Parts: sequence; structure tokens; C-alpha cells
Amino acid sequence: MRILITGASGLIGSALVKLWQNQHQLIVLSRSVKKVQQQFGNTVEAIESLANIDFNQLDMVINLAGESIANRRWTPQQKERICQSRWQLTEQLVALIQQATTPPHTLINASAVGFYGRQSGDAIDENYQSYYPEFSHDICARWENLANRARSEQTRVCILRIGIVLAANGGALQKMLPPFKLGLGGVIGNGEQYMSWIHLDDLIAIFDYLSLQPELRGVFNATAPMAVSNKQWTKILAERLGKPALLPMPAFAVKLLFGEMSDLLLFGQNVYPQRLLDQGFTFKFSQFRAALQDLTL
Repeated sequence: MRILITGASGLIGSALVKLWQNQHQLIVLSRSVKKVQQQFGNTVEAIESLANIDFNQLDMVINLAGESIANRRWTPQQKERICQSRWQLTEQLVALIQQATTPPHTLINASAVGFYGRQSGDAIDENYQSYYPEFSHDICARWENLANRARSEQTRVCILRIGIVLAANGGALQKMLPPFKLGLGGVIGNGEQYMSWIHLDDLIAIFDYLSLQPELRGVFNATAPMAVSNKQWTKILAERLGKPALLPMPAFAVKLLFGEMSDLLLFGQNVYPQRLLDQGFTFKFSQFRAALQDLTL
């Protein structure tokens, strides 16, 4: 297949390119063609603008691009960057898909479990409607709505609400490791908030699975079947590293350090991948402990 990937230099995108580079013809959208060539060599075609590609010649679009939600404090300017880095490109992609005479048959668009907002510890699936209206929901809701405009008889849209991605190099786990490696990790807030996670290998397998199942469309929770509370996460991660985790971070300290972004740490959701399981997808890593054991930390 001829596949356009946005956000290919990120954690998820680069792993997807690695899987597909010898199976498909990949086109990567990037602000720096040179950087793409350094990262992937000649296995992909790099373009700096969507004007450089004919959407009539594409089979599939994978849209992963977006400013990291947890890189820095949520100033008004940073919140705008987080939103527009997702929304503007998605609008452009959808417009080009709609304009094509023979458009790509599939758009797989990233989203996040933040769509649901803060929730209790009860498991929720794709049919859950009682989302909490806050910034993380607002980002994802508009992002998903924009992507869904590409739906037609010729194009299916799959949306992945992705959990915390576990990988040895990159992502949220890498940012958490330094204090834990020093024995300075601990529970955040009351520790009851759920953390819905997924091993990078399983996430990439989901993209591959959906690419090969033309009848599947709509929203899919891209999380392992067994989310863990922050208390469980802290205990298991500390044990994996052979370190104590005796320094809790009370809620007031988290809010002082991170401002509004502290919501990502103090609240969570127990997200269940009902639709993927119903379709017969098999997770390699369902248990948090086993997923960590697989990674070189």
C-alpha cells in the first residue's frame, strides 16, 4: 500500500515506520526532509508539504502529528499550540481526502484516553458517554470530529484513543524513570487515579491490524485490558527497578509544580479496549508487570 504518515518522527510513528518500511510505500510529512532521511534512510519518501502529494494515489493516511500535551506548563499559548498542531493539520488532510476523486480508503487518526476526562475507577469502554468536560477532552473531541468528516462510501475512519505508551526509549515512562531510578519515586496525590497504558508493540500491532481489516471503522480504545491505579503503577515500577518508592507527591505540590497540567497526573480513567477484544485482537501484554519486564529500563 501507499501510505502517508504524519508525526512519523515521534515515538509511535517511528515504530510504525520501522514495521512497515519494507512492506509498504511510505510517504512521511515532516518540516525537515533531512531529518527524516537521517532517521529512516531511503526507506521512505519525505515531503515538507501536503501540496507535494496526490491524494488520489494514496491508499491510507495515518495521522499522528501533534505537540506533546505534557512537555511544558499549560500557558494559554501552549494550550493553543497543543490544539492547533492537531486540528489544523487534520482539517487539511480531511479537505484533501474529500477533494480526491479516488481518495485513500482508510484514515487512522490518533486521539487519547484523555477524551473521557477524569473518571472514577470503574472500567469504561467506547460506548461510554459521560465524559468530563476539561481541556484533555476538548482537544480530543474536536480532533475526532474533524477526522470523522473524512468518512464517506470510499473512505473509512478509525480513531484510536491511545493510553500511556510504554516504551524503553521515549514517551511518558521515560520522563518518570529518573526519580524512580534514584529511589525518589512515589505515589502521586492519593494514588487512586487509574492509569490506562499500552505497550508500544501492542499499539503498533493495532495499527497494523486495523490496516488489514477494511470492515472496521469508528472509535477503538488503544489500551491494555488491565489498567492499574497510580499506587499499583508506583509499586510495580519501583520493584522492576529494584528501588524504594517512599516519596509521595501530595496533590498541592503537584498543582504548584505543574499548574493546570497537574490534572493529567492527579486524575485518570480506567479505559477498556472492548471493541478490539470483540474483534479478536490479541494483546501480547495485558499485565503491567509483564510489560515492564519486557522493556530495558
